[in-house]
Amino acid sequence: MSKPEDGGDAARALRPEVAEYLDMLAAERGAGLNTLSAYRRDLDDYLDYLARSGTALGDVDAGTLRAFLIDLETRGLKASSAARRLSCVRGFHKFLYAEGGAESDPSVAVSGPRRGRALPKVLSIAEVDRLLATAQAAAGADQPPGPARRARRMVCLLELLYATGLRVSELVALPRTAGASQERYLIVKGKGGRERLVPLTDAARAAMAAHLPAVPEESAWLFPADSDSGYLTRQAFARDLKVLAAAAGLDPERVSPHVLRHAFASHLLQNGADLRIVQELLGHADISTTQIYTHVLDERLKAMVRDLHPLMDR
Repeated sequence: MSKPEDGGDAARALRPEVAEYLDMLAAERGAGLNTLSAYRRDLDDYLDYLARSGTALGDVDAGTLRAFLIDLETRGLKASSAARRLSCVRGFHKFLYAEGGAESDPSVAVSGPRRGRALPKVLSIAEVDRLLATAQAAAGADQPPGPARRARRMVCLLELLYATGLRVSELVALPRTAGASQERYLIVKGKGGRERLVPLTDAARAAMAAHLPAVPEESAWLFPADSDSGYLTRQAFARDLKVLAAAAGLDPERVSPHVLRHAFASHLLQNGADLRIVQELLGHADISTTQIYTHVLDERLKAMVRDLHPLMDR
């Protein structure tokens, strides 16, 4: 594996991985310019450390991160500053792993000052239904061709996301052939080159059929757009989704593409799905990543004991 570039100042070009991470923070978590600048400075410092130590990003392991923490301490950083920088680096590696850009998350095994692992934000089934109903009402309304096409596209995006739990990067980059297929499943290829099969609901297939006529036949993408990639950006989708959430009477701060992916996983587990199956559908290489949803299983098991144990009525 090639060595990283020499460290430079903050004005150097962003590495693609960092740019994508900052894009995600802006699009899905609403991070402001000051927050993004702070994250960039922290990641610049981290990548400079890797360059000084001769470690490529793909070769980072738990020992590398522990050495980085020691380096921060020797530089005289306050514990609170070191904890913030570790949090930033953790989020970066978690993002690389979740997006399929790394085979593992080396930060999992590294202990440090933290307040515990937060549970994922999840919408209820009723809230997702309200979001879908609002999108479908907009798609069925009498309106000019342009807004009508965008409304049908939003329905397609939502139905696919909630039916499959795709990463937003996988969703927006679906090929046009995915919408034209008669199969009841999609074969999704993540950034790491791993392929997985995800089943489609009838509603998702119907939404693709309604959206497809608006997609030019020469387009390579199911959701083409005037962007560098040629397809809809995650920022544009996240922005439009927040507008839809407000129209549905939901707090836009609680709604993002990633939150809908969490809803897909949580609602499956809530209704009896096996954790290993959900792991496969989400494209998690390691079951430990999926286990953040075990709070759902805990509630289900408590309810099962409460409702079915023969001694609970005594």
